[in-house]
Parts: sequence; structure tokens; C-alpha cells
Amino acid sequence: MRTIPRNSIAATLSISISCLLVAMTNVAGAQTAPAFHYDPMWPKPLPNLWKFGGVTGLAVDSDDNVWVYNRPRDAMDVERRAEPGTDIAVCCVRSPSMIHIDRAGNVIGSFDAPQGHGLAVDDDGFVYLGQDTVRKYDPATGQIVAEVAKTAEKEPREGDAAKAAFRREHPPELPMIVGGLEEIRIVAEDNEMYVADNYLGGRVLVFDLDTFEFKRGWGAYGKPLSEISLDDADHAYTPNGPMAKDFVGHLTLNVSDDGLVYAADRRGNRIQVTSKTGEYIEEFVLAPGTGAGGSTGGIAFSPDAEQRHLYISDLTNNRIWFLNRSDGELLGYMGGMSDAGGQFFGLHMIDVDSDGNIYTGEVQNGERVQRFVPVASPRGRVLQQLAELP
Repeated sequence: MRTIPRNSIAATLSISISCLLVAMTNVAGAQTAPAFHYDPMWPKPLPNLWKFGGVTGLAVDSDDNVWVYNRPRDAMDVERRAEPGTDIAVCCVRSPSMIHIDRAGNVIGSFDAPQGHGLAVDDDGFVYLGQDTVRKYDPATGQIVAEVAKTAEKEPREGDAAKAAFRREHPPELPMIVGGLEEIRIVAEDNEMYVADNYLGGRVLVFDLDTFEFKRGWGAYGKPLSEISLDDADHAYTPNGPMAKDFVGHLTLNVSDDGLVYAADRRGNRIQVTSKTGEYIEEFVLAPGTGAGGSTGGIAFSPDAEQRHLYISDLTNNRIWFLNRSDGELLGYMGGMSDAGGQFFGLHMIDVDSDGNIYTGEVQNGERVQRFVPVASPRGRVLQQLAELP
């Protein structure tokens, strides 16, 4: 186990880029973290008076366009005064829950679907949404094409006796969605879909992409599903304390090109690495003193052939952490808590396109998507020149 220690537009752009450059130069470590500039021109203003809700899913598709899954019901009264039956105003109305944005920042499609958590897009353009299960949607019609089997009821939130009875009736090896969804990842070459079900702190479940039939799954440290503890004490974590025996909660995941599964146990401040069959390899601990929601949120990879770096979104500390994928070494971080452009207020979702641009989605008071471009890219060099203007 390796432990990582704690540690007008022009005006706004200059301040934001200065903040990011300071953040990137004030980190320890012999190696250099990737460097990015906030892109204030992406996305363009939403059409139709739309206002984003909290972003609970974000995915870059095979054309490097971005899908955003958001919660329109997050909008407060003052954010929807243009809706029929409300105050007469020119701002704003709730957006569809699914919005498709191109590389230039233009909205190129949308459809409505029930709110949820987790999003993936396959090579054919079908959209997979985490709701009370995984549902596959045709983006052209917004219609459900298929869904993964799920239990008829969810675990009670209160009452020890009721929870114990539910767990006896729904053992951890149950081959269907029991809790709810945190993450969906598609591995096209294997024709498989990886799902992070939040039951019992989190379970990694793998399904056939065509039939949606269950294939395999595992818990923390690669243990068989049947060995996941029903005792909440085994899923408990205290900041700076020992690692929990089972996943703690809010499990997300991603799969590297060389066949490793990275499962981020957010409330446990750690990332566990396994093979595609669940064989445990190692664990990276990140900012172990973080309480509240934890430090390890979404996982993305750098776009180089070796995928040398992990990009980790941190909802609690509102940073993107940069780690060496080979050994989990912390290289640096980007961002801090602020509602200014280039900073984060509820950093939740993260993905990367083929050019290395980072896309983020926020909840809480953020409720926006942002793009960060590599400093060495053509756009990054222009933004650097703008930042250096007096």
C-alpha cells in the first residue's frame, strides 16, 4: 500500500489562469504534474434559456463530443422564472437531463430521461444511464432500448432490523443491481460493461454488453461477492485511520487500455487496482485525512499510449489530483474551491478527450461543465499569451 500525503472574460481568465499556475507550482515531488489552462470559451451559452442542474454524469464519445447528464430538478425558483406558470422573466428554464455538446462548445443534441448517476456512451452512440439500474437509450429518440436486471426494492435507509432483514434476503452475491448506480464503463473490445453498484458500500459488477447478463463481480481487495461483509463496521473508515476491510461508499471505476480496473472508494480515500477478473494488485491512498465525502471521486486517464497518469476528481477538496498510474505517486493537483472559472464548487465528474483536454462537471453550487486544455496545445499557448498580457 502506498500512502499519498495531504497536502469581463479577459480579467476573469487572467485571474483563473494565475490561480492554476500557482497551484501547479506549489506542489511537492520530483516529477512534474501535467499542466492545463482553463478554457473560458467552452461551452458556449446553452440555448433555449436552459440552466444546468448538478452534473451526475459526463462522457466523451468516440467523436470527442461531450455528453452531460444533469439534474434539472436542482434548479431553484430564481433559476427557472422563465418557465410557464412562474414569474415572467427571460431567465431561465430547466434543461433536459441529457445534453450533447460538440468540441466547439455548441449543443448538438439533447433528450430527457429520469435523473440518476453515471453515464457511458458506446461506439455506436447509444447512451447508458445509471438510474435505479443501467438503462440503454437511443439518443435520437430518447427511448429505452434495454436495461439491466434489478431488485424490486432498495435497502431501507433506517432501522437496523429492517436493514438486516433486507441483507439476508439480498445476499451480496446477488447477480443484479441492488443499491443504485455510481458509475458505468464500457470495454468495447471485451463486449462488456462494468458497473459500480452502491450496495454494501460498493460492488464491482460486470455484464455482457449485448445481453446485459451478469458475468462476474467482486468487492474490496478483489474478494468474491459472497465474502462482502454485511456488518457496517467492516465498511467504516475514520480519516487517517486504517483502511476498511470492505468498500466504504460512493464507488466509481475506470478500466485502462492494458486491462487494469481502477476502483475509487471515495469515502475511503483510496483507489484499488485489480485485473479484469478481480485479482487484487495494489491500493493507492489519497489525502487520507479527508473526511466528509472523501477524496477519490471520478477516475480518468491521460491520453498517451501508456496512460501514464491518473486524473482524480475530488468533490470534498475541490481539486483534480494527478497521480502516476504505475505506482500511485502524487505529482500535483489543479484547482481549489471557488465559483470562479477554472476553480471548482462541487467537483464531481471528469473525463478526457483524445487531445488530452479535461472536462469536468460540478454539483452543489457549481452546476456547470468546464474544459481545461493542455498548456502545450495550440489553444493552451494562446491562452498562455492572453494570461501574460498586462
